[in-house]
Amino acid sequence: MKIPMMGRRGPSAYLRREELATLVRENLKRADLLGGMSKNYCVGLVDVANSTVNTARIPSSKMGEYYGIFLNAMTTIVEEFGAKVIKNIGDSLLYYFPRTDYASDRDSFLDVLECSLAMVDSHDTLNCIMTERSLPRTDYRISADYGIVTKSPTRGGEDLFGPTVNLCTKINGAAPPNGFVIGGDLFQLVKALRCYTFGVLGSYGLGLKFSYPVYTVQRRAPNISLQ
Repeated sequence: MKIPMMGRRGPSAYLRREELATLVRENLKRADLLGGMSKNYCVGLVDVANSTVNTARIPSSKMGEYYGIFLNAMTTIVEEFGAKVIKNIGDSLLYYFPRTDYASDRDSFLDVLECSLAMVDSHDTLNCIMTERSLPRTDYRISADYGIVTKSPTRGGEDLFGPTVNLCTKINGAAPPNGFVIGGDLFQLVKALRCYTFGVLGSYGLGLKFSYPVYTVQRRAPNISLQ
């Protein structure tokens, strides 16, 4: 049986199954495969809310500018707090915090929370820029969690895989527009930080065999005593 192949061979070219198997095997031999490295990290995701509605009002000629402003603004904040962008997935940005491989490093977890809250704080500035460019306002959701992550090399750099990435993506939809949520595993590491308040959103099945708690995060009002 022949399998249609797109790409350099063109849409009319075909590969037999045995040819396809040989092609894949040979390519993997040449690739720099390290098998991936698994460690615990904080992972974050920022995702545009209601992007389908927003983009329906944007001329195709302005689409790249709309997403470019959003993704570049978020990337600027991510990098300011020592995080590393892994990739943008459509209208969302996936990143992780390399310093959080040590759960005892309190400052690295402060960076995680402050990075996400800085994204919340930038909402008005970002939308001023959108308005100046005659683009629609944008809202977004931010999520973060902590746990085992596999870093794997790719042709473009590296990618992240594993349950922590999946959970971070799934809980993102629980965040209010322009709000920030964390998963239960990250909450256990930051709940003692007195400069933040945490609100229980509930436990979510997320398609798993167990319920997973999700929490909102906000800065504590400065006039509230921390004693």
